[in-house]
Amino acid sequence: METPSTSTSSADPKTPAAAVNSTYRRPTSSRTIYSDRFIPSRSSSNFALFNLPNSNTPSSTSDDNNSAYTTLLKAALFGPDCVSGFQPLTPEKSVSNGRFGSRNSDSSFLQTSPLNCNIFKYKTETRKSLHSLSPFGFDDQLPGVSHSPLKAPRKVPRSPYKVLDAPALQDDFYLNLVDWSAHNVLAVGLGNCVYLWHASSSKVVKLCDLGVDDSVCSVGWAHRGTHLAVGTSNGKLQLWDASRCKRIRTMDGHRLRVGAIAWSSSMLSSGSRDKSILQRDIRTQEDYVSKLSGHKSEVCGLKWSYDNRELASGGNDNRLFVWNQHSTQPVLKYCEHTAAVKAIAWSPHLHGLLASGGGTADRCIRFWNTTTNSHLSCMDTGSQVCNLVWSKNVNELVSTHGYSQNQIIVWRYPTMSKLATLTGHTYRVLYLAISPDGQTIVTGAGDETLRFWNVFPSPKSQNTESEIGASSLGRTHIR
Repeated sequence: METPSTSTSSADPKTPAAAVNSTYRRPTSSRTIYSDRFIPSRSSSNFALFNLPNSNTPSSTSDDNNSAYTTLLKAALFGPDCVSGFQPLTPEKSVSNGRFGSRNSDSSFLQTSPLNCNIFKYKTETRKSLHSLSPFGFDDQLPGVSHSPLKAPRKVPRSPYKVLDAPALQDDFYLNLVDWSAHNVLAVGLGNCVYLWHASSSKVVKLCDLGVDDSVCSVGWAHRGTHLAVGTSNGKLQLWDASRCKRIRTMDGHRLRVGAIAWSSSMLSSGSRDKSILQRDIRTQEDYVSKLSGHKSEVCGLKWSYDNRELASGGNDNRLFVWNQHSTQPVLKYCEHTAAVKAIAWSPHLHGLLASGGGTADRCIRFWNTTTNSHLSCMDTGSQVCNLVWSKNVNELVSTHGYSQNQIIVWRYPTMSKLATLTGHTYRVLYLAISPDGQTIVTGAGDETLRFWNVFPSPKSQNTESEIGASSLGRTHIR
């Protein structure tokens, strides 16, 4: 493009040609370069026209909060240089080549001349680093404002830090054979035996052997203490003191296998293939104090809420029921699932928030508000949902899956965005438990392995490793 001529024209200065020739000149390094786009430049704006009070001037009527707000507002509108009290020069005042008349010959006039009547100016800006998406990219230059970089997304390790061989771990969707105690001891039902794995020492102890005529169908730790409930295929519910490896009592009541167990303080609930749920008070001599009827098929999921006021049950009849402490009939019934409901989890963060997952023909995780009796949302996971557990440290949850992908997914709630998809099991991931510190999960499958994953951050630091032996890598036998 040709450069407009700078020679004196004899044409009428009011003509367009004369106006162009007298305005556009070849830019030099000492001059401000104007843009052809009308984008306001905050750094060359005259903030006094906004009638903002000067935060550097003492005022008996403005408190610290108003002063801090004014400082931030000025910096956002006009740049950090304006915060110190120095008013940025307009382009007319900053040029000293004589083009703007005799004002430029007096350097003091640049600081003391009357305010220019333009609020915004238009010129090319100096390119700035895009180190932050915040409009206050210069927070670290402001008085009283601390600057911290954006946190990097949390990374979930894609491999288990420990693998245990678990021979005879059954590939049965309706059983619950793994649970982790508050004292950091993992209970696993293998065939007709129950084994205890002490996470702090990796020591394995055989708790019991039910004999050739019986097998373990479920295990469940009491919330406090060392009591472990063991459900059997003969319909018995045994109570063991794990610290002494001694059986305390055996409770009857079910006619068929006991595949689901849930504790609530001194109350112990058991769900069976005989379609019933028995409420047992371990302080009394009776085998059970009440019987809950409602399911039309095997009860395979059972969880008490964190306040011990509501019991959620899932069955092979595709139903999800909610019971209160005194009811013998469900107070809430949810029939949206189209397959067996084994996966149940109460949120520790929001009262009444319940998650449930359906089997192979359903594949969905659904969320319910039991306080308002409403269905909140549904997420199709693409495969059979076997288990759900909510993080105690952050608002996230984990689901384990069977047919056909056998994966483990870490979700962020309520967006249900995937934080990680973990693979490694070659069979359905039927069993799931979470460590007492809330950072680690253990998963079990019909491939006869237990895999330990660090998936959640600690309450204080997202980088703190779990204290249950994360540095102890390798593969060992549980017996």
